[in-house]
Amino acid sequence: MEFWLGAAFVDAREYVPLAQAADRLGYAAVAVSDHIFYADYRSPYPYSDTGAPPYGPGTHWPDVWVTIGAMAAVTERVRFATNVYIAPARDLFTVAKAVSTAAVLSGDRAILGVGVGWCKDEFLQTGQDFHTRGRRLDEMIPALRTLWRGGTVEHHGAHYDFGPLSIAPVPGRPVPVYIGGDSDAALRRAARLGDGWIGNRVYTEDQLADVLARLARHLSDHGRALDDLEVIAPIGAPPSADLYRRWADRGVTGTMAAPWWPATPEEKARHGRGLALKLAAMERFAEEVIAKM
Repeated sequence: MEFWLGAAFVDAREYVPLAQAADRLGYAAVAVSDHIFYADYRSPYPYSDTGAPPYGPGTHWPDVWVTIGAMAAVTERVRFATNVYIAPARDLFTVAKAVSTAAVLSGDRAILGVGVGWCKDEFLQTGQDFHTRGRRLDEMIPALRTLWRGGTVEHHGAHYDFGPLSIAPVPGRPVPVYIGGDSDAALRRAARLGDGWIGNRVYTEDQLADVLARLARHLSDHGRALDDLEVIAPIGAPPSADLYRRWADRGVTGTMAAPWWPATPEEKARHGRGLALKLAAMERFAEEVIAKM
């Protein structure tokens, strides 16, 4: 079982020391989340009863690839993932060059976690069609893999048409592409195109069992099984080595942890609510869970 540090909603200046701690403490990856801007969105947030997002105008959403570059420069082992990058809100070559550069500079420690996104406002401002985002992502993923091969390449499809051309630098090995989301469309995309799947919410154990069963059915349609896919699933249960061993036996290869969220009042009183609390909580989680796996 891998443990990914879910580093959404943190101050941008905290990413570098959090990555250094993750590198030292045995976390497998640091996951960085993506939004382009905050506004009084016309699009309802799909994961709340009110339609309001759980963040405000002061929440930091640093550019994910700049952030990954900064973290990679001060670490040696830990990998970096986007959870998730709304690739179809950008043009193909912006995505290809940013990911490729991050992969090269990190020593091939970058994972591209992608999703179609829910926020139509962001697509409007970047000039990308919101309504074709799923179809474009389906075509973008193989087009990206073609570009990252290096050399002179071309692609001729319904949404992207280019070449012969080349980009440089390119990764030393293929960038893993993980698909985010638990809709049937997202699970089909993961089954068809993904190296992995990332859950987009914290799941109860019953919810996770249902999602994994649906994912397995879609995988079987493409001659694949859960063992053929990396499965990163946030689990909404008290963390323990026994919990994670049980889910590893059911096909979950990794989970997301933000150990400071369940910090006790005593820990908050001792460390405050900023970076010191986060580092202390990470240390505790590493001792109590990661070291016992």
